[in-house]
Amino acid sequence: MVNTPPGRAAPEPLRRLIAPFTEFARTGALGGVALLVTTAIALVWANSPWAASYHHLWEQTLSIGPTSAPLTMTLHHWINDGLMTVFFLVVGLEIKRELSVGELCTPRQAALPIAGALGGMIVPALIYASVNAGGPGSRGWGVPMATDIAFALGVLALLGPRIPVGLKVFLTALAIVDDLGAVIVIAVFYTATLNITALLGAGVTIAVLMAFNRARVMVLWPYLTVGLVLWYFVLQSGVHATIAGVLLALTIPAFATMGSPEFSARARGLLDTFDANASDSGQVIENPAQQNALFALDVAASRANAPLLRIEHALHGVVSYGLMPIFALANAGVTLGAVGGALRTPVTWGVILGLCLGKFIGISLFAWAGVRSRLATLPTGVTWNHMRGAAVLGGIGFTMSIFIAGLAYGVPALNEDAKIGILIASTVSGVVGYAMLRFGGRQRTNDPAPVAALEASGS
Repeated sequence: MVNTPPGRAAPEPLRRLIAPFTEFARTGALGGVALLVTTAIALVWANSPWAASYHHLWEQTLSIGPTSAPLTMTLHHWINDGLMTVFFLVVGLEIKRELSVGELCTPRQAALPIAGALGGMIVPALIYASVNAGGPGSRGWGVPMATDIAFALGVLALLGPRIPVGLKVFLTALAIVDDLGAVIVIAVFYTATLNITALLGAGVTIAVLMAFNRARVMVLWPYLTVGLVLWYFVLQSGVHATIAGVLLALTIPAFATMGSPEFSARARGLLDTFDANASDSGQVIENPAQQNALFALDVAASRANAPLLRIEHALHGVVSYGLMPIFALANAGVTLGAVGGALRTPVTWGVILGLCLGKFIGISLFAWAGVRSRLATLPTGVTWNHMRGAAVLGGIGFTMSIFIAGLAYGVPALNEDAKIGILIASTVSGVVGYAMLRFGGRQRTNDPAPVAALEASGS
């Protein structure tokens, strides 16, 4: 690693060299790389002479809580029901932020990604259901509905400036709506027998969290503490425990108690005080006046920054580079020798066709219908070739698809067939989507459907 002295910029050739890596990291696409690496490790491990140790590891039990009444689950369940709750917390925070101030906060902005996401959920589910109608895998219709935003944005990052910013915004917003749909599907259709007492307990904790929000409690620890209780009740209720993460996210304040002008004035005054009390040593630890200014600046910054943004920022790296790779390591280890057999099953083909074909048709068709009906417009600089490439990238299901597969099938063999289909479809969608955006991103003037849609939108 090259270190640059403080206060000095890196030489121009070095800046040009590291710029692509800086941009790749800034977009969060490195999370996709982490997922790819841990998926490869899981596949190699599960198909090595040490395959038995891979499967044995995740079946080890872990107990947490008092010895009189511990909560005991396998390591696999702790990851899927425990750690993934934090992933769903971040999903919920992103949904709330987008609905509050982001791309989904107005009907005009939200129309295109909502239309694309609906098509990207409905058509894949219908394709899967038709392939598996009446079969033992029919319950898995929700598997091909999901889009993995980390991998999809990773592919867009590889394309660099060829891709307009509007397309990245569209795909991100689409994936957030997609996640919201997946959360609803999990809560409604993949829920076991309900425990009414636990549900009532969850209701009480949600009421407490809402009371915190209405009382403008701006520190995070009360929400997280009660959120842990909420997770326990949801776990015991029969509803999948990860839904607690989304419910907790929706109660965390998205507002700040100090506006930008007030913060700016306050911060400038404190910085002036900090500078006016500078000492010869330059060490803040020796200067009480500077310490007080820094503490006051920290308080002002926390008041100007909504709790939702603070916790989302704090958890983003943990989820992208920790929790999701751990999930992939624990869930992606399928036996490659079973691929041949899986390709003869309707579950695998339902997933492949749903993700590869259904996502492309659904996102493209519904987005075109939204523009054609004048309910939506294409983002600036985005062509219909771009949209078709993004629709193909929507077929990268991976994290959420694997998660739903684990809930949908009561038979391990069907789950393995679905995982193989997810891995194949995600690989094909990533490669084909990259090629389409890399070599076909320019709009063709003889493309009748996009031209008609552009005319309908008034562009």
